[in-house]
This record gives sequence, structure tokens and C-alpha cells, in this order.
Amino acid sequence: MDATTRIISRLAEELAVRPQQVQATVELLDGGATVPFIARYRKEVTGALDDIQLRQLDERLRYLRELEERRVAVLAAIDEQGKLTPELEQQLQAADTKQRLEDLYLPYKKKRRTKAQIAREAGLEPLADTLLADPTLDPEAEAAKYLRPAEGDTPAVEDAKAALDGAKQILMERFAEDAELVGGLRERLWQEGELSARVLEGKEREGAKFSDYFEHDERLAKVPSHRALAMFRGRNEGVLTLAIRLPGEDEAPIHPAQVAIARHFAIRDEGRAADKWLGEVVRWTWRVKLYTHLETELMGRLRERAELEAIEVFAANLKDLLLAAPAGQKATLAIDPGLRTGCKVAVVDATGQFLAHTTIYPHAPQNRWDAALAELAKLVEAHDVALIAVGNGTASRETDRLAGDLVKLLAGKRPLAKVMVSEAGASVYSASEYASRELPELDVTVRGAVSIARRLQDPLAELVKIEPKSIGVGQYQHDVSQLQLSRSLEAVIEDCVNAVGVDLNTASSALLSRVAGLNPGLAENIVARRNAEGAFASRKQLLKVSRLGPKTFEQCAGFLRIMNGDNPLDASAVHPEAYPLVERIAKQSGRALSSLIGDSATLKAVKPADFADERFGVPTVSDILAELDKPGRDPRPEFKAAEFREGVETLKDLEPGMILEGSVTNVTHFGAFVDIGVHQDGLVHISALSDKFVEDPRSVVKAGDIVKVKVMSVDLERARIGLTMRLDDQPDEEGSERGRGRSRRGGDESRRGGGKSVRKPSQSTSTKPDAGSGGQLGALGEALLKAKQKR
Repeated sequence: MDATTRIISRLAEELAVRPQQVQATVELLDGGATVPFIARYRKEVTGALDDIQLRQLDERLRYLRELEERRVAVLAAIDEQGKLTPELEQQLQAADTKQRLEDLYLPYKKKRRTKAQIAREAGLEPLADTLLADPTLDPEAEAAKYLRPAEGDTPAVEDAKAALDGAKQILMERFAEDAELVGGLRERLWQEGELSARVLEGKEREGAKFSDYFEHDERLAKVPSHRALAMFRGRNEGVLTLAIRLPGEDEAPIHPAQVAIARHFAIRDEGRAADKWLGEVVRWTWRVKLYTHLETELMGRLRERAELEAIEVFAANLKDLLLAAPAGQKATLAIDPGLRTGCKVAVVDATGQFLAHTTIYPHAPQNRWDAALAELAKLVEAHDVALIAVGNGTASRETDRLAGDLVKLLAGKRPLAKVMVSEAGASVYSASEYASRELPELDVTVRGAVSIARRLQDPLAELVKIEPKSIGVGQYQHDVSQLQLSRSLEAVIEDCVNAVGVDLNTASSALLSRVAGLNPGLAENIVARRNAEGAFASRKQLLKVSRLGPKTFEQCAGFLRIMNGDNPLDASAVHPEAYPLVERIAKQSGRALSSLIGDSATLKAVKPADFADERFGVPTVSDILAELDKPGRDPRPEFKAAEFREGVETLKDLEPGMILEGSVTNVTHFGAFVDIGVHQDGLVHISALSDKFVEDPRSVVKAGDIVKVKVMSVDLERARIGLTMRLDDQPDEEGSERGRGRSRRGGDESRRGGGKSVRKPSQSTSTKPDAGSGGQLGALGEALLKAKQKR
């Protein structure tokens, strides 16, 4: 089986699809087609694989091709040495992971001159083989036969001890390079081993945020990503030591791994002359050769898995934010809150174009509340403002109250709505090169206010201008592979932008660059032509854009919309290649093309099979009919904003038992963080999301959701809030003392998944959160323990 066939077969098996589907998809990807284009417009070719399957296929295709490249290199390297036997070649060809391939290659890998190599050069390999084959022989007597003086480059063997040490090095290297043994031990350590974390002496106070892991043991294969990354961060900061241990290894007379090594090579202690020496070989093989090597590998494996899960969490949250409901094309006034330096105000029109800006000083020390109201009212009247966007930074609730007074002031004159908007990433955008080109005449602080206004109008269009890692919806985002993170987030942005579609005549170059087939250079060329020659009247005019050829047009055209253009289909997701098909449907239905669009009764009477042919199958025809029924439909939900309770503006205003409305800002594996309008997000632990068992928090909530929560605990000292979505839960009686209370029905996150955390009496009794997780886990867990003790 050649490499390509092997890859196709493997992908088909993993994705549970037909090899023909994989083959066709790989050909499209290799031909330059993008995932959004393939998912929407090539369903017949791929057998209707969706975008999730296509992303998985694309990622695995990259891995398997790298595996095949490495396989070829390994085979060639071993063949050059004249050591490629038919059996070894078969094993290498069957290796299904990079790790297995490297295990098989290890004995043949060129390495620095080792002690084992020196011993072989001294002629000691026969001694090693003899003692391994016949343990009844006396090692000292056998070793005496191999004494020799140095000759040229051949080292001397001066005494029996030196001979036996050399033979031991030879067997240790041989044992440690046995692929079957190493693979078996690796999997045993992974499945049965425990990750053991301990605090370094004297680091208790400095590393208090890692106190959950000062004495913590947990099954390695079950460690959740956020806990793994927290422990790795603790080690990197010099607070924790990490080790992998097998259960019972301290009590066993011989380490379980040593037993496995001895069994693999049929070494037994039967009191024979060489048994003790062979036992030492086994012991040193584990301690010197294998343990550190396997621990490093498995730590890497755990980190890789944890990073992948963290990246998946980030990507899922980013997708939810990008696809959040837009408030729509309405003139918007944005207020970027501030105290001493004042609140920056910016007004944009319905299309997001900057109109005006000012600075107001409603808060201390100036306290010019009435003057600020008057200035805002003037701007609202002058620019026919319909929406007020208030940034959620410092002084946001005080500024929100100002916006509320403005709404009341103008209630009889005009409808006006106020919304709290996340500022995450706005400062990054305002100081970026793109912002300086887009708004060159404005100060960076005003650019931030403009971004807040636009983010309310259309989150997707504005967030694509910001480095996704700056949006702040991930966990441990700085601890994971930045290459993998960027690749994943870029894929999410691409999928979201193309799922919604882009208005060709109003989109920024940043948004256009995310359209399938386009890049920043082509996006700039589109904007340049639009500025020079006016709005595009048809999709065909894209072909006149510099460097935009037929192949690129094929990829991007279906995702670009032209409102009120020459062809009504240009405002829909119907691809230009399918226009003749739509014209045929219109003709057979006896309707003009313009009147067919949106005519549900006529469209529902059309049978897709009647118009299917070799190029357009039933799935594509069905998609076209659905699009004609609701052309250019937006997949995003209807806009809704959280209503924060009046008078609840800081942590001090919170009381256990309060029921509040809030907006989900971040979803992790251990729960969801909710903005309830007090400058500090609260945590709804996974156990408090529902009355039913929840395996994945995202099955209950997602970023941007508006939810009702009950306050279970408030810790003013550490600025932590414990929340529940189970509104019948009752706070612990100590919930208001320091905020450690939570539902008695909850669970301690730090002990889920098999983890054990034992605290020494001399250590602090306060339970800290996972470092970097945003922080409520330890406090909530400690409350549960207290509740259990009281029962």
C-alpha cells in the first residue's frame, strides 16, 4: 500500500466516511480550495462533509503526511546502515504514530559516542550476551576473560569491574531501546501513573496561588487541561515540582517498572551467580535510562493534550463571540468609561463611520454629571443616535447609570437603548497599525470608543480587526503552542465570517481578508477599487480587481454580498456558478427571477430532484432553494442585552442569595464565568450549571448568553464571586463572612477526575483557585468540605 492510499484509508476510518469522500476532499484542498467553500459549494464531491469534519480532515491530513515523510527518512537512514531487515521494514511501515516510529528507529539513530559504544569497541558485547543468556555463570570469572590493554583507538579493560560495567552499559542501552518494552511501559505509566505535585520548600507564601497543588496526586490520564496547565505553570515559576509515579511503588520491594523490564527479558532472581548483577542492570536501566526519558515524554504528552483542550475551549468561546447577535445598523454613541481622565465619547453612523467625539467628566474628581448629560443629549440629537454602548472597564457601572439617566431624559423625544459592551481587545485595536490607517486623525483613546460602538453594531465585523488572542476568552492562552493556537483561531474566524457573509460594498479590508480565497493584499485591492470607482454593482466586477483571478473568484464570490446590485442573486449565498440553474428554476416555475426570491409557496413546490444534474446534485439544489426562500439570512441570533440590577455596581453591593441577570463571558471545562455588572466576573461551577449532570459546560451555556444566576458567595479580599444557575440552591451560612459559601449540592472542582489534594497542617488553610483560571475554584471547594463536615 503506497503512502497516499494509506493516508486516505486511515482518514476514512477515523472520520467514519468512505475513502472516495476523503480522496475527493484531499484533491480539493490540494487544489487550493478553502474549507468554507468546500463545505458549502462542493457537497456532491465530498458526500456532504460538514465544516467540522473538513477541519478535522485537514488537521489530520497534515499530521499523517508529516508521519509519511518521517517514515521515508527513517527507512532510508536504516537502509544506509545495511540494517533494514524485512521484519523491521514491516514494523516501520505499520507504525501508526510518530512516537511508535521513533521508538523503532531509536536503536539505529545516530547518537553521540556513548558508554555502551565504548564498551562494544573494547569487545565487551560477547560478555553481556553470555551473562544474559546463562545467569549460572560467575560474572567475575567471565569478566576476567576480557581484560586487555589499550591498542590504538581500542580502549583498555583493566579489571573485571571495568569489564562488567561496560557489559552493563551495553545491556542497559539495549533494554532502553527495545520498542515493545518502551511502548508498553509508556502506556502503563500513562494509564496507571499518577501526576504528583509538591511545593518546593520555602515557596509556600510566594506561590500561594498554586496552593491547591502543594501536595496533590492525580491519575495522569485523567488530569483536566486547566489543572495540568496550572501545575505546569507552577513548575515553570519555581513553586512546584512534578513527578510521575506508579501506585504502590514506594511500598513495593522492587519498582513495578523494573519487574516489567525483567519479565520482558526473562530475567529472574533464582539465586544464580549472575542474577544479582542482572538485577542491577534492570534497576539502572529504569533509573538512569528509562524513567527520566518516559517522564519527559509523558509530561509532554499531557501538556500537548491539555494545550489542545485549552485551544478548543478558546476556539469555541471565540466562535460564540464572533457569532453573537449584532444590534444592527443604527447610529451609535459609545462611552469608554474613565475617572480622572474622563470618559471618551464617540459617535458612529449606521454603517460604523466615525462622526464626532468628545470627553466628559461625570465622575470624581470633577463630578460634572449634569454637564455630561447635556453634552451627551446634544450628540444624540445631532446625529439621530439610537444606541448607547458603554464599555465595561473602570467606572462602567457608574457610567451605565449616566447612560440610564440620558435614556430617561430623552424618553419622551426618542427611543434610546443602552448596552454594556465588552472592551476586551479594544485597546489593542486602537494602538494597532490598522487602526492608525483607518482612523488616522483620532487619538488612540477615541479609537477605542469607536471600536466599542462598532462592536455593538456588528461584533463580527469589529472583532476580526483584533488579534484573537487579545479578546480574552481563553484559559492559559499564553501557556499553549502559539502556532497551534493561531492556526485554530484563524480557522474559527474564517468559518464564522463565511457563515455570515460579507457586504462587499461596506466591509473593511480586515473583514474582507477573512473571506474564503482572499488575503490582506487582495482585500486592500478590493477596497482601493471601491474607493476609486464607487460601489460594486455585480459580483462579476470582482474579476477587474488587481490580482483577483478566476480561481480566487470561485472561492470568494459566494460569500460576498451586493445589496441592490444588478442581479438580485448577488445579495444571496447562491454561487455565481449556479445562476443558470436558478434561472432554469424561475423559467420552469413561470416566475421572474426577482419575484421568485422570497416566494416560499412557489419554492416549496419545487422538487430538487427535478433540477439535479451531473454538476448540481440534490443537496446543492436543496441549499439553493432554501437560500432563495430567505436570501442572505443571518445565522446569528436576535440581539438581546443583559439588564444589570440597579444599585449593584461593586462587589460590596453583592449579597449571597441575590438573583441577578448577567452575560456569559467565558466558558471553560470547569464552568462558566458571568458578568453581573460589578467589574469582576463570577464563576458558575460546572456542578451548579444545571440540576442534571453536566459533562460539558458548553452543552448548557455559551459565551454571550444572557442568564439568571444566584449569588452563593462573595470574597471581597480576593475579589471572587461564586454563582449558581440552580436558583433553588441556598448559600452556605458562612457565604457572607468571606465569601467561601456555595451550594451544598455543589462539588469541589479540585477533586474531580480522581484528584487527591492533601494539605499539611502547617500550610495555609485557604484554598486557592487554579492559577490563571480567573479564580473561584478553591474557595468553592473549601465551602463544600465545610458543609460536609457540618453534616
